[in-house]
Amino acid sequence: MFKYYSMKHAFIFPGQGAQFSGMGKNLYEEHAQAKELFEQANEILGFRITDVMFSGTDEELKQTKVTQPAVFLHSVVQFLCNPEYRPDMVAGHSLGEFSALVANKTLAFADGLRLVAQRAAAMQRACEMNPSTMAAVLGLEDAVVEQVCATITDEVVVAANYNCPGQLVISGSNAGIALACEKLKAAGAKRALVLQVGGAFHSPLMAPAQEELQAAIEATQFNTPVCPVYQNVDALPYTDPAHIRQNLIKQLTAPVRWTQSVKNMVADGATQFTEVGPGNVLQGLVKKIAPGL
Repeated sequence: MFKYYSMKHAFIFPGQGAQFSGMGKNLYEEHAQAKELFEQANEILGFRITDVMFSGTDEELKQTKVTQPAVFLHSVVQFLCNPEYRPDMVAGHSLGEFSALVANKTLAFADGLRLVAQRAAAMQRACEMNPSTMAAVLGLEDAVVEQVCATITDEVVVAANYNCPGQLVISGSNAGIALACEKLKAAGAKRALVLQVGGAFHSPLMAPAQEELQAAIEATQFNTPVCPVYQNVDALPYTDPAHIRQNLIKQLTAPVRWTQSVKNMVADGATQFTEVGPGNVLQGLVKKIAPGL
């Protein structure tokens, strides 16, 4: 007897950090639909983000109010301009979850962009209130990193991005991260490298941004999606708009469980992963998480 396995196509969407000067320019020039979407975005945002995306400097692109909408736009426009893209499941890394929710039709394009712009502004304000940072930890088991973070009780330090086995990003106060890096190197980390980011994303220090974004998310229409989204907060698949909305609110202060999300997608039949948007960082992480694919 033959055993039939369900073969599914997963679409994944990158987050902040994937941006580059010139992103989306070819789409704008080659697709009428892309040009229309980009111009709609300029109008919604109240400034010509396309000018910064197509010819801005790296410094200009690094501004949170530009970076997040720019990465979202590149991903979503690329997806919408490819009618042959038919996902069986979707997931996005941090900001990329918003792109994934447009791809599976939970959010309309304009609503997704507005939420991303509000998210970026709220996160920027939270960073200014609490000077903080993140660090990439390489070469340690996740449990060891978690244990070391738990020993630092007088500062905020938490696991923030479970990127792939042996690569976990921590997030917290400047003093907490500096102390954690010392302790993690002593515990055997190959590297514990402070990142050039605006603040402690996916940590309790983002609570002010979460409160701000919650009102915007609750006021936005969430539709029943065409396929499940594997959400960052618990790496599980969701199709119920109410659950998706609640998980999106929690996302800013909760860790990104990317390793667990990819493993769950593979367990649920994903045999092909297509990364949509700038760069191919997620594709590299998938190979490390599921080397058999």
